[in-house]
Amino acid sequence: MNSYKYIKFLFLFLILILTGCSEDLVEKTYKANIKGVAVKYKTNEPLQNVKITTAPTTETIFTAADGSFIIKDVPIGDYSVKAELEGYIMEIKGANLKDDGQTVSVVFEMKDDNTLNSPPSVPELVTPADNAENQALSLKLSWNCTDPDEDSITYRVILKNNKNNDIKTYKNLTEKSLTLDSLVFGTSYFWQVVASDGINEEVFSKTNKFTTIKIPENRYHFVRKIGDNLGILSSDELGKNFQLTKDNTSAIRPRKSNAAGVIAFIKVVEGNPHIFTVKPDGSELFKVTSIPISGFNINEVDFSWSANGKEILYPSFDKIYRVNKDGSGTQLVYQTTDGSFISECAWSADGTKIALKTNNINGYNVKIYVIDMLGNVLKTILENVTGAAGGLDFSVEGTKILYTRDISGFENSDYRQLNTHIFIYDLTDDTVLDVSTKTKIPAGYIDIDPRFSPNEAEVIFTQTSNDGISQKDVYRLSITDEDSRKLLFSNAWMPDWE
Repeated sequence: MNSYKYIKFLFLFLILILTGCSEDLVEKTYKANIKGVAVKYKTNEPLQNVKITTAPTTETIFTAADGSFIIKDVPIGDYSVKAELEGYIMEIKGANLKDDGQTVSVVFEMKDDNTLNSPPSVPELVTPADNAENQALSLKLSWNCTDPDEDSITYRVILKNNKNNDIKTYKNLTEKSLTLDSLVFGTSYFWQVVASDGINEEVFSKTNKFTTIKIPENRYHFVRKIGDNLGILSSDELGKNFQLTKDNTSAIRPRKSNAAGVIAFIKVVEGNPHIFTVKPDGSELFKVTSIPISGFNINEVDFSWSANGKEILYPSFDKIYRVNKDGSGTQLVYQTTDGSFISECAWSADGTKIALKTNNINGYNVKIYVIDMLGNVLKTILENVTGAAGGLDFSVEGTKILYTRDISGFENSDYRQLNTHIFIYDLTDDTVLDVSTKTKIPAGYIDIDPRFSPNEAEVIFTQTSNDGISQKDVYRLSITDEDSRKLLFSNAWMPDWE
């Protein structure tokens, strides 16, 4: 064999050897896929732009709008797959890729950072103490509560009572206290505080109970200006009082009936004055009249209870009506023959006599007289005088009538009174006692709105300056004692004493 052929043969032999060795040394690479989805914890809402990485490192991708992702052609092996998104806790899942072409699925349920936040402590109710009794009608609730993460806490207070199904909720409180006003006498209240940090579930306190003071047996009621309106106050003799009428409309002329167990008064609704009643604690407001109570001046109009508390007698211009306390049975009792207005009436305890004060449209040309229930005039007490008059009240026996008269005889368009005195007329002998003169009325003052005391040895009334604009005050006096004038209530008028 020549050298050229030998070399060519050797070259081909080496190529064959090398080709065979190459096929034995190179191994095939097996690959798989990792796919998955990222969603919000519990709600399963898809999360977009979640960063997906692996260890060992393969490829970094981000989830689509539907929260899905896929990493293709990942070499076979064990991997940790990590999901990251700002505002959420990082999640890591394992993926075991064993077979060529395999697709392994992973699901990331990602929790937001607040998941690590702790809720507020259970509110601790501090005041009033649980089962506290004789609490005022205005009191302060207080509690303690903390948050381990120092988050801002808002509170809800839930208030129930044992009188009805009312549930009051006071929301969005930021202080650890709440002042309650206008609570009801003799009522048990149940209160609970709910705390929220806006992140975790609300935290509820236990429920505590407190009971308000019992209804006081107040015998005095009077009118006082409260804000922009006139309100009726209920008081004991020492001046401890509470507001009986609680709405935002004025109320005047309180008249309590112990037999009926309610206090009647006048207030205007829908442009007309009507008689209403409430219980001694101010609850259960009830409109009695369907025909308005009316006269020349609503501040000079008065009405009267029957002794048994079942009916109310009241004027409406030139007429007198009687109505049951439940609003039923309205009846016309009397009408003036000359068209004069009836401003006031008083009903004797035995129910047989009515005292009336009539006047013209300006409040003057006053006449005070007594009629029976058939409208017959039994006695004329006052007539043919000038000036203002009023303030009718019967004694228990029905033998005396209390009234007022401006002895100056002054008359003007403002119905100003200059020298008004209290008088007692005795029906048995037609004598008249000037109580104001006997008890030394101060110069420049007038006595108005008189009422007999329950024992009739005293009179309660309003004393004020005759200038018509000064403060009014409620006094009491003994009919027989010259120096018995005693101030009961300041800034008060239209008193009632039962």
